[in-house]
Amino acid sequence: MRWKAGMTGRLGHGVRVLVAATVVPVALSGHAEADRQSKPVKRSAAPPEPWDKGTAGTFFDDAFSTLDGPRPAFASRSAAPAASQAAATATEAGEGGGFRWSTLVSEATLTDEIKDMKSVVAEVTARPADFKGGGYEKAREAFSSLALSFAVIAAYDQDIRWKKDAATARDLFARVGFNCKVGTDQSLNESKMALADLESMLDGGSPQRQSDSDDDFRWSQVAGRPALMKRLEAAEGGVGTAIASKADFDRRIDQLLHDAELVAVIGEAVQQPDYEYYDDETYRGYSSAMRDAAVRLRAACAQKNYEAARSAAAELKKSCDACHGDYRS
Repeated sequence: MRWKAGMTGRLGHGVRVLVAATVVPVALSGHAEADRQSKPVKRSAAPPEPWDKGTAGTFFDDAFSTLDGPRPAFASRSAAPAASQAAATATEAGEGGGFRWSTLVSEATLTDEIKDMKSVVAEVTARPADFKGGGYEKAREAFSSLALSFAVIAAYDQDIRWKKDAATARDLFARVGFNCKVGTDQSLNESKMALADLESMLDGGSPQRQSDSDDDFRWSQVAGRPALMKRLEAAEGGVGTAIASKADFDRRIDQLLHDAELVAVIGEAVQQPDYEYYDDETYRGYSSAMRDAAVRLRAACAQKNYEAARSAAAELKKSCDACHGDYRS
């Protein structure tokens, strides 16, 4: 084997560049090998030092002075954002198959949302005049959120409270929510019966009534998009209040986590088949961006990182504002 020697040279300001050695295989006879050993090796002359003006003018004295923009953050590209990783993981099959809702929302948040909506329904159905005077709209939003919560529980990829009766509760509350588009004696009475079912479940029992739905479940039947958007706006308002300052963040972090997880759930749910605009690529892009920002906000709450929470909340608002501009109900 004959080795071609590597070369070193000088390139401005004493920076040395090493040229990798190149291996050149040559078939050598015995005589050729002897001749090689008997003759001195001739090496190329070293380059002039310093460089002559013609050569030196080829190089910049400071390359960074001629470049535009910030340096690329190559290290950050080696790891995918937490939200993207979560979304990718969630698409894998959970314990029972299907979407892994546990990557977006905890059992505690679902439980608290159900309890909160129960209080709303109890308040607006206490007096018929209040219900018919506009309370039915709040009842509609509350039942829509209840139906969504139980839909997620029914499809949850882990054991969770109310899972056995979740599908029944989902269908019952979804029907009441759709019927509360108007404030009538019928919708008020139906709301009161649904409240009794919910109270039974909170006390450890099961719904007193059974769903009469014979159709295969479709996410679009859980809640109308306008009703979910109302609940989404309320959650967005809570996020804005909680990140107004570091003190607000520290004081409201539990509620912020609740709102972030709820936003993530809505962002995923409205992309399910048969929901309005679910097959619109632009709409799905907005919904995915909102969901992913909510997941980042959720992670920031878990880490108690105010700056990360502010950044995620800003992205969340940006995606929501863009979507409202194109798809406002």
